[in-house]
Amino acid sequence: MNKRRAEREVSAGGIVFRRVPGEPTRFLLLRDPYRNWGFPKGHLEDGETPAQAADRETCEETGLEQLILHGPIRLIDWHFRFRGKRIHKYCHFFLFESPDGTPVPQQSEGITDFRWLPLDEALKKLSYDNARGVLKRGGEMARTLIAVGEGRSRKRGGGAAGRRGGSPESEDGGPQHAVANTDDEVPDTNDEAAPPPRSPAAQQPR
Repeated sequence: MNKRRAEREVSAGGIVFRRVPGEPTRFLLLRDPYRNWGFPKGHLEDGETPAQAADRETCEETGLEQLILHGPIRLIDWHFRFRGKRIHKYCHFFLFESPDGTPVPQQSEGITDFRWLPLDEALKKLSYDNARGVLKRGGEMARTLIAVGEGRSRKRGGGAAGRRGGSPESEDGGPQHAVANTDDEVPDTNDEAAPPPRSPAAQQPR
């Protein structure tokens, strides 16, 4: 039987956390163009490494400066259809720390809101099933960094020009794999490996 090979796409993104004295660590969620809650991420540009793309996309979509890259979290992948094409998507996630600053969502990309939430609340609010494992692992890494006193020693070289920075408030008040599909990302039943069962969630096309 002749099968069309899925096109491979690679993205990268960031899990951003912030230490809040006397309170639980906060994690940043963004509301995407589909009104779902997830993380900053996007395609790699020519010549970029996943870490460079994650840094750029996280800065652009959050508007945060002085992000500190702590390291890779996890690589996830999933299958979906987009405009008649079969896509096999890979996304590298990295852990970033934001010492201060108020996020400025990138509205030109449809990012309309943000939330700083404790880990358990962030896990509940996430719209994408395959993102929960990434956030759990990121939470473990952040907890370890804080426990051992890992500081803010590895700052990135400044954020995007003209970004501003405040407090964790919303404007409205080696790699492991996880395969998941979303409502608008229809799995191809002819794929070599079928995706695991999952609960209803939103699309994650980027």
